[in-house]
Amino acid sequence: MEMITKMVLERPVVIYSKSSCCMSHTVKTLLCDFGANPAVYELDEVSRGREIEQALLRLGCSPAVPAVFIGGELVGGANEVMSLHLNGSLIPIYA
Repeated sequence: MEMITKMVLERPVVIYSKSSCCMSHTVKTLLCDFGANPAVYELDEVSRGREIEQALLRLGCSPAVPAVFIGGELVGGANEVMSLHLNGSLIPIYA
């Protein structure tokens, strides 16, 4: 968990993803289209990816990816990000 805390404080927007996950791709595309420059950690490609995935599950991310952090705070996964987007609340969060 300490590793995640450190990682999410390094950049304003952080996405934990898997390269094969279509929902991760959708969330990354959405945030980039809004002009965000997120730090993206592909858990199937980084060292300690499995450990990070388990920590995300312990934080309440289910499924573990995609997991979006904005301003060091867990926003949630694809459902939460899309809900924020649809009700117009996503841009003010990271703007």
